Amino acid sequence: MGKTEGWKLKRTSQCAHCPWIKGSDPLKIPNGYSLEKHKALAGTIAKPGDLSGLKAKEQHVFACHETDDAHCVGWVSNQLGHGNSLRLRIEMMTCENIGALRLRGEQHRSFEDTLPRVKEGAS
Repeated sequence: MGKTEGWKLKRTSQCAHCPWIKGSDPLKIPNGYSLEKHKALAGTIAKPGDLSGLKAKEQHVFACHETDDAHCVGWVSNQLGHGNSLRLRIEMMTCENIGALRLRGEQHRSFEDTLPRVKEGAS
């Protein structure tokens, strides 16, 4: 189902521009920002009571915008906490450095709160 051998997160410290940090402005993410790509990340969020993700061949993850091929630390924290992703919890059982996860300040509780506030009619 998931990773069975010990493995490590590529990144354990949340980046300064992470959209999961309250007060962070995703529009200022370095190297460009796409509202449409951000909205598409909703597919990485566990849905309450939905266990279908446990049967999936792969875990869809919210990737870090700053580190190539790394999990977003804010997303990992959310999905292990408020988001309650059972699939991620199972995969993290073999993660050797999950205890090193470090956040920067207060975090958004929901994915919707990570989206920037844009004026009506803007995309």
